[in-house]
Amino acid sequence: MQQAPSPTPTTLHEALALIAQQQADLARLHAAHESWMRAVAHDLRAPLRHVVSFAPLLKESVDELAAAAPQAVHAAEDAHEFAATMERAARKMSAMLDGLAHISRAARAELQPELVDWLALTVPLVQALQAQHPQVRWVLPTQTEVPVLAHAEWLRVAMQAVLDNAIKFSAQQVQPLVQVQAYPLASGGWRLQVQDNGAGFNDSRAQQLGEIFQRMHHDNEFDGVGCGLALVSTVAQRHGARWSLQSQPGAGCTVSLDWPGAVGV
Repeated sequence: MQQAPSPTPTTLHEALALIAQQQADLARLHAAHESWMRAVAHDLRAPLRHVVSFAPLLKESVDELAAAAPQAVHAAEDAHEFAATMERAARKMSAMLDGLAHISRAARAELQPELVDWLALTVPLVQALQAQHPQVRWVLPTQTEVPVLAHAEWLRVAMQAVLDNAIKFSAQQVQPLVQVQAYPLASGGWRLQVQDNGAGFNDSRAQQLGEIFQRMHHDNEFDGVGCGLALVSTVAQRHGARWSLQSQPGAGCTVSLDWPGAVGV
């Protein structure tokens, strides 16, 4: 059934009333979204905690039953496997809820853009990852300053997600390499780029990685729930930035963020 078009306001008073009504509708939608996210972030966690907490108790009970009935040893092994699968699934769902809540906060947060030195913000993140993964070789920008217009904390969140991905997919290489670069754009902004030499993938579906829970690798290859680049995409869009991704199987991955600079500030 086709929806009837909204009436066209004929007077200034009607136009203002229509805007007020639309703002009220939008406020109700935001309130409903807030309520839904509270349920996701809190109410759904209790049953997950129960699954994770009771799985080890179930294994103990199975062991006791198997000790009393040695002929059931194979059934006990199956029960252990089932309980472990349940526990892994519950932990993964908990991580998915964490990622969903984080993306929602990024979409709703009040931004306070200011001039931020992207290089000064990113270098400490790289140094922390260097300490955790000493086998990875890093190439850093040659600039002394990369001024961008951003809410500093959310830019830090986006860069952490990009760098974490680069480490995850390259750390298993014989000589893992992550290159972090910045290139000035004609618009006055900067192209912020992170390139790794990791597993890579066929990038024909690359833009889908900006959607929630989308992944290009199986769980048995790399950990993750498909929230990292969705978070990056959300933060970039909120700042008027554009992100893109290039990759090929076995040839690594390059994530680029075209970020607004200091023009007009």
